[in-house]
Amino acid sequence: MKHLVLFLALASVASAVEKPVLRAGAAAVDITPTQFPMNMPGGFSANMAEGAHDPFHSRALVLDDGKTTLAMVVVDQLGAGPDVLQEAKTLAAAKTGMKAENMLISSTHTHTGPSLNTRSETAAAYYKQFVEGVAESIIQAHAALKPAAVGAAAHPLPDEVFNRRWYLKEGAMPANPFGKFDRVKMNPGAGNAALERPAGPVDPDITVLSVQDTKRNALALFANYSLHYVGGSPKGQMSADYFGEFARVMPSRLRCDENFVAMMSNGTSGDINNIPFTVTRPPREPFEQIRIVAQKAADTAWFAHRKIEKHQSDVTLGMMQRKVTLKYRRPSAQEVAEAQAVLAVKDKAAIEALPRLAQNYARSVIGAHERPEATLDVTIQAIRIGDFAVCGIPFEVFVEIGLDLKKRSPFPQTMVIGLANGRHGYLPTLEQHALGGYETWIGTNQVQEDTSVILTNQLLEMLAELHKAD
Repeated sequence: MKHLVLFLALASVASAVEKPVLRAGAAAVDITPTQFPMNMPGGFSANMAEGAHDPFHSRALVLDDGKTTLAMVVVDQLGAGPDVLQEAKTLAAAKTGMKAENMLISSTHTHTGPSLNTRSETAAAYYKQFVEGVAESIIQAHAALKPAAVGAAAHPLPDEVFNRRWYLKEGAMPANPFGKFDRVKMNPGAGNAALERPAGPVDPDITVLSVQDTKRNALALFANYSLHYVGGSPKGQMSADYFGEFARVMPSRLRCDENFVAMMSNGTSGDINNIPFTVTRPPREPFEQIRIVAQKAADTAWFAHRKIEKHQSDVTLGMMQRKVTLKYRRPSAQEVAEAQAVLAVKDKAAIEALPRLAQNYARSVIGAHERPEATLDVTIQAIRIGDFAVCGIPFEVFVEIGLDLKKRSPFPQTMVIGLANGRHGYLPTLEQHALGGYETWIGTNQVQEDTSVILTNQLLEMLAELHKAD
């Protein structure tokens, strides 16, 4: 009997030891450019900034359950490429001992963010600042690890998301840059009399992952909303858009730790923006609409936070990363010939008679034709945080894909993050490819047309595997 009591006691101790105890740390590092003028790459033509209207940050959340340590990072960037992000991960891994493949770094997609090319002295200096700043945010968050608990919930904010792809009335569709006619048009214009109906849905939810310390003070809030950038910042000024303003406002909504960090990630917003096409919005002063959306998003995140019945500290963490090889799209011989003919036009009047941006997209077609690589390797990730899951996809993902993943996920709550670990253009569904439009053209979409199916199936496999692991 004495041996049985001893055995049960030891078994109880072993069970307690094996039970995961969560630790968390968060940090925000300022990565605002200091040298100007600098190009903002969110457009076809030169778009120079003379300064920064508001600060840029790399915001990191690190979680550890004793077996798995992972980082979720949001950077105020148009869309950092995989190479620069891998540099930051490698640097952070060397300082923390974490695995680089256990780091998810996503860009917000602000269109008035700094360039990460190295073609000028100013840009090269910022590239170095960016890599070191992103790494430092992970390093600081890792150093701040302490006992914590997490919870997740979602709440809708439907009145700030609008599908930007529209069917128009018969005869109203303008020619696209290739001289052909799509079935739908992106951004057809607010109040356009030819509007018929949107070509797809929206995802109204703001999903939050809340992290608290042992005194129930908020340590971090990782939010996600399927809304493209808002825009409307002062001319010639860089801005972190509503993502940065949300992070600034959110601490006023919660009882926070003094080092509380809020972050807003970009969801599946490839076909979603902030323009209410069926009405005409009153004029706004610069930055006003950004401020409005950020404040409403912070309110909605607060409502979501209130839905969390209990924060859990005994959660299991898991993270998977896969490289998926995709085929690059190739233009047909006829498309190449048509592009060459467009580029051969030199007369100014003849160029002006071409469809808008015809020569820009002709160059995209030739570039796709001459690309030496046949395939592209992309990185996708799936994360488990107890009963909560996260998917990371390195594209501007159409909202239908995110909604599908959320519906088919084995987890009760799933967050889908776009522009995660890279930026490889738009990711439409097969059905949206058939409709044409800006996001489906060669140049904006680079990879085989069934990519959405391939990546969705891969992520669902990964989620199922994480769901089984206890």
